[in-house]
Amino acid sequence: MAASTALLVTGIPVIAQAASPSPSAAASQTVAGRAELLAAADQQTATLGAQLGLGSQEKLVTKDVVQDADGARHLRYERTYGGLPVLGGDLIVHQNAAGATQGVTKASEAVLTGVSTTPALAAPKAQEAALAAEAGSALDTAPRLVVWAASGTPVLAWETVVSGTESDGTPSRLHVVTDAKTGAVLGKAEGIKTGTGTGVFVGTVPLTTTLSGTTYQLKDGTRGGQYTTNLNNGTSGTGTLFTRSTDTWGDGTVANKESAAVDAQYGVAATWDFYKNTFGRTGIKNNGVGAYSRVHYGSNYVNAFWDDTCFCMTYGDGSGNTHPLTEIDVAGHEMSHGVTAATANLNYSGESGGLNEATSDIFGTGVEFYANLASDVPDYLIGEEIDLNGDGSPLRYQDKPSRDGTSPDSWYSGIGNLDVHYSSGVANHFFYLLSEGSGAKVINGVSYNSPTVNGITVAGITRDKALQVWYKALTSYMTSTTNYAAARTATLNAATALYGAGSTEYNQVATAWAAVNVGSLPTGGVTVTNPGNQSTALNGTANLQIAASGGTGALTFTATGLPTGLSISSTGKITGTATAAGTYNVTVTAKDTANVTGTTSFTWTVSTGGGGTCTPAQLLGNAGFETGTAAPWTASSGVVDNSTGEAAHAGSWKAWLNGYGSTHTDTLSQTVTIPAGCRATLSFYLHIDTAETGTTVYDKLAVTVNGTALTTYSNVNAATGYQLRTFDLSAYAGQSVTVKFTGTEDSSLQTSFVIDDTSLATS
Repeated sequence: MAASTALLVTGIPVIAQAASPSPSAAASQTVAGRAELLAAADQQTATLGAQLGLGSQEKLVTKDVVQDADGARHLRYERTYGGLPVLGGDLIVHQNAAGATQGVTKASEAVLTGVSTTPALAAPKAQEAALAAEAGSALDTAPRLVVWAASGTPVLAWETVVSGTESDGTPSRLHVVTDAKTGAVLGKAEGIKTGTGTGVFVGTVPLTTTLSGTTYQLKDGTRGGQYTTNLNNGTSGTGTLFTRSTDTWGDGTVANKESAAVDAQYGVAATWDFYKNTFGRTGIKNNGVGAYSRVHYGSNYVNAFWDDTCFCMTYGDGSGNTHPLTEIDVAGHEMSHGVTAATANLNYSGESGGLNEATSDIFGTGVEFYANLASDVPDYLIGEEIDLNGDGSPLRYQDKPSRDGTSPDSWYSGIGNLDVHYSSGVANHFFYLLSEGSGAKVINGVSYNSPTVNGITVAGITRDKALQVWYKALTSYMTSTTNYAAARTATLNAATALYGAGSTEYNQVATAWAAVNVGSLPTGGVTVTNPGNQSTALNGTANLQIAASGGTGALTFTATGLPTGLSISSTGKITGTATAAGTYNVTVTAKDTANVTGTTSFTWTVSTGGGGTCTPAQLLGNAGFETGTAAPWTASSGVVDNSTGEAAHAGSWKAWLNGYGSTHTDTLSQTVTIPAGCRATLSFYLHIDTAETGTTVYDKLAVTVNGTALTTYSNVNAATGYQLRTFDLSAYAGQSVTVKFTGTEDSSLQTSFVIDDTSLATS
């Protein structure tokens, strides 16, 4: 279906709303409170219809209401004409806390007056045309009369649902819209969107189950009654509820059918909690009712899908029935299709279809970061654990969508003709840029390098804020026909509502869209992020990266007022040794290729730290792991180890990351504070041994401080015995720092990263 930009009704402009003090609280509504809001919206339908200039045959039907923290409301309505549903007739009325209408967002501005409600072609002819439009299909739902207003001039039409099977075995429930006068196909949209327990992907996790008599059921009464069933390789029906006599489920192997069920049940619970604790949404429809999951669908079925008609998620077992598609971001992805259906209901075709798919990828990523599993370390890769491609690569990449070989990194005029799983790339890229910013970086041990149109620099506003912006846009400003241009408008409206007009968040939303070729840069061009006031000991070293965003092409940095001995590179990194004490007023300027500039100013104090203001100390606790436990380190299970498989550098204990010879991630981290005025040196002994051969990097160990990469080692760096590694962290004086080691191992041949006798010493 063709998508159209959300437009405003003449005479009712959209106005900026006040910034909300708490984005998560802004969407928080109890089920009972939501019922009251829906009832109040119902009472306004006639009044609003007249206010919006709707004709006598048009009626509004309440679908949803979102209330902001300041009392402002967003009333979402479907529309009927002469009693017939209007496809593309949905709209959102925006009201302030006093109930006054401030604006409206419409899926279509088409005028419905004069549309005939008497079909020239009878239902059987429409059914025939619909079946002919999709070879091999069968009738699922008989034709119903509708008014087609999603594109072009509104006309009377028939909507027929035909069913079939895609080439990969996915069931199809295609909505075919045909002209009630000529029989021509006007549009097509797919209705199928693609105790303790040990799962295939989630590892050993807690589960909330139900005890019925003496039998435990894989059913969660605390989260809307969500449950998981076994289709046992069937392709229809609800399946059989998983039950057992004890409350221990699965063993982590594919052969045990409960293992995939544990993944699905945990994924449903994590998704429920993510939406509830992040946005205040209670269940997919925000009505407290849980969805259910079906696992072991079909045979060799390499996919998973959401079906709104059964309000359920379904997972195949993959190639050879040995690779179930129950990874946690897949669960979050599928459930999020239901959230989209319950809110904006983005048409599953054209640009709106790409936005529908991207929404599920975005919130699926949010669920993965929310769950923060050691067995599936959060990242911006979609389906990286399920190995759908058979070569260990992810299904999609949010930092650079084109890495999958098909998805575009930026918008172009024909993007709506792509499959929705590929056209989603633009919004996925926007979300990554808005979250993390452009350029090369390492996050949780994964390397990213996100390109932009015209080399635009994006600083990012954090993932948490980016999720809030997207959710607010979806629930309060997007409609069924929203395309990329309208999505930009919706997210800018959302940023205004959450953080204020002209805020940093607003400008970064505009910048991130410009970076994927949707719209222009915000007024003001280049923005330099203030790093805060700095302090360095006399003769101490500096290592500070200045961030900036906006502009055209690469940014070039200069600075005035730097402490003696310090300098700034053209890419914005301040380094050197501070050789003169004093307080310096520093101004950093970033300039783009069009000579547009942005500046920021801060103070930099160089203290006479050598005179005893820093007490030498070793800051890391349990530095040699000889307590036999991890604390105060935070570590993956089994990392702190005294087995004889790998020798310690000294003593008996060490931290042994990876070495499994299968897909695995281990982490080890500790947070300490480096006193102001101190020099600081991080050191550790590292031994790497591997079964990998050659010079290709397969397994990696990332070393980061506060998320910034110090270095990455790999199987290529394997050597006999331990090697001492040191890094200067003096630039972090006066700050709390988290030192983190993240080891990632691919699906075959082990690499062990063994760390011992760590130190973070000040002087």
